[in-house]
Amino acid sequence: MSGATIDALAALLCYGLGDVIYKRAAQSGLASGSFLMGQAWFFCPAIIAYAWLTGTFVWRPAALWGSAAGVAFLIGFYLYARSLRTGSVSVIAPVFRLNFIITAVLAMVGLSEPLTARKLAGFLLALVAGWLLLGGSWHGAQGDPAAARRALGRVLIATLAVGAANFFYKLGIIGGATPAAMLVAQSVVFTVLVTTTTCWSNRTVRPPRGFAWHSGPSAAVLLAASLFLLHGLKHGQASVIVPIAQMGFVVAAMFGVIVFGEGWTRRKVGGLCAAVAALALLAIS
Repeated sequence: MSGATIDALAALLCYGLGDVIYKRAAQSGLASGSFLMGQAWFFCPAIIAYAWLTGTFVWRPAALWGSAAGVAFLIGFYLYARSLRTGSVSVIAPVFRLNFIITAVLAMVGLSEPLTARKLAGFLLALVAGWLLLGGSWHGAQGDPAAARRALGRVLIATLAVGAANFFYKLGIIGGATPAAMLVAQSVVFTVLVTTTTCWSNRTVRPPRGFAWHSGPSAAVLLAASLFLLHGLKHGQASVIVPIAQMGFVVAAMFGVIVFGEGWTRRKVGGLCAAVAALALLAIS
């Protein structure tokens, strides 16, 4: 197994834990904007400190792709957090993590990355996993079909936005930007935008009490996931590394059933089995 694949698997675990934290924050009633603003306040100084201490903040114009990723991630994660308020994490998270299909298509079309038989089989199994999981308890405990449809619309837009953002990562790495520089550029843009929009919406910059219990851990796992993903992209194909990393929904789905009591169904079991098979194929492709 290559070092890039190991990085992708580590990112998978971190993204899965992040999904669980997002759901916990949504269930607590923490507004999406406040949650993301708090996450950014922890993430931004942490990545700047990391880049400074490791001496990896080397500025190149290609790092501006990180800024573009910051805008796309703001759109994606805001809508994702909103969708989790009424959607089941064992379904919403798998759909959201299928954003790797967008990244893979962009990489194969824009960067001429090959489409191998194993890679294609992995993509198809991942889509099957998403379809099976969509047959589960979509609207969770609320039982509101209209809310479920709104959650679906939000998560689909979020999926497109984050798929594009991960492709921007690869473009920045190809252009010679370091992972740390990319994340610094991303976090500065993301923090300014999310703070401005949340302040405008809430008429105050003061976050709600207790936000750090959710935003702090979320920022920590997201920072680790992003670093693992970007280091994997330095030596691996975006159409392989990103799909592996984004299949953190396997971790999130397990937590959704075990921790949040969302229940097992045959479709969920089948979906998770398909996801594991897809992961294995992508890891050896």
